[in-house]
Parts: sequence; C-alpha cells; structure tokens
Amino acid sequence: MEAGRQRQGRLWSNLKEVCDLLHIPAAVSMNSEELLFQHVQFKTGQRVHTIGQAFDTLYIVNSGFLKTVLIDEFGNEQVLSFPMKGDMLGVDGIHTRHYASEAVALSDCDLILVPFKKLTALGRVHAELENLMYGVMSRELVREQAMIGMLGALSAEARVARFLISLAERFAAMGYSSKLFNLRMTRHEIGSYLGLTLETVSRTLSAFNEIGLITVDQRTIGIKDPEALKTLRRLPPSRSRAKQNAKHKADAESSGDGQVLAAV
Repeated sequence: MEAGRQRQGRLWSNLKEVCDLLHIPAAVSMNSEELLFQHVQFKTGQRVHTIGQAFDTLYIVNSGFLKTVLIDEFGNEQVLSFPMKGDMLGVDGIHTRHYASEAVALSDCDLILVPFKKLTALGRVHAELENLMYGVMSRELVREQAMIGMLGALSAEARVARFLISLAERFAAMGYSSKLFNLRMTRHEIGSYLGLTLETVSRTLSAFNEIGLITVDQRTIGIKDPEALKTLRRLPPSRSRAKQNAKHKADAESSGDGQVLAAV
C-alpha cells in the first residue's frame, strides 16, 4: 500500500490494493488499474464523520488508529470500536443514509475513501465485488457481536485480558509485534469500550503486571503470558497475589536472572 500512485497531487490506490488491505480476494472480473480510490489524511483528534452527518462514503483504514463512539444528550461518550489497519468505517450510515456514530482519529491516520454510489454501481455490474464487500461488512458485525457477548459473560478482569489478547492478535495480523505494543487509546476509553470504570481498568492492568502476566510502562504493554490471559476468568484475591508475586521473585532470584516485574 505504501507504493500507491500520485494523481492530481493526491495518493490513490487501485482495487487490488484495496482488496489486499481488506484481506479479501480481488474481483477477477474487473480491471484493477481502472478503478482508483482516493486517500485522505486525518490528524490526531480530528473527526472523520459525526453523528447525523449525511452518509455518502465508506472509509478503509490504511494506517493509524481511530475510535467510533455514540454520544448521548449529556455529551457522554460510549466507545463502540477501535478501528485500525484493514478495518472499514461508516457501515452504520447505510440504513438511514446518515452516520449513526462518530469516528475520531486517535493518531495521525490515512484513510481510503470508497464513495457508496460508486460501490453500488460497481456491484450492479460485478456481483463478485458486491459479495466481497458484503463479507467485509459482515465481518465487522460479527466482531461487534462477539464483544457484546463478552461483556455479558465475563468478569471485569477477563474482559481486560481478552481485550489485550485481541489487540495483540490484531497487531500481529498487521505485521507488528504481538508481545510489545503501545495503547493508542486511554484507559478511560478502554473502560468505556469494555463497560468498566477507568479505575477498574487501571487496577486490573496493575494486577496483571503484579502477577507477571504483562508489563506496563504508561501506554506500553508487554504481553508475558498470552495463554494465561486467554483463559483467565478471575484474578486471585490480593493476598494470594502477594504470595504469588513473592514466589515469582524468589524463583527469579534463585535462577540468577534477577529480573522482577515491578507493580505499576
């Protein structure tokens, strides 16, 4: 995707590059080079679209990190998702022709614009492309349903653990490290997404650090025991954690490595 092409001073991508980014096969019945999609850059904090804005475009994340939110009448935010490379935004605007959520850049972002009229026109001629795009939209819906199911079934600690594992897996899919990464979102935003308070998120991350599941350095997270995070149901009581931490410390000292994970 870094190659792209310049046209009228702007970066564009062809259909094959867009399909590669979405992890779907390119529509073989179409000439990829004849279809170009424009890139647009957004700075950290900029809004890509707002609630109620007229819908005309789908967005594909080429680089950067965003959040989508609902905002109530009192101005309170409910985080719905954290889109990153390869994700599609704006699908919620198809039904009413107005965006139902707000998308905000959490870092500098490069997005590819897919005008919806252009997509539907292509779909009438090339059913293969239309089916592929439906598949992408369905994939986003399945991810949201999985999150709703998780919120209803898991403890607070398990929610945070699964969130970290999900991030690690998504970073790995993008070709980045799944063991060490920076959180682009705040702990408050993570809490809003997981249905938890800021304090609960911070306390849980500290506890994970304390018992050696992760390391925490402000927004930098190191995954030390991914299998334990995947299967964690609840944290042991604080007294048990203290004993467990002491055992880890003793084991580390006896092995001669002298490396002890400090609590946040």
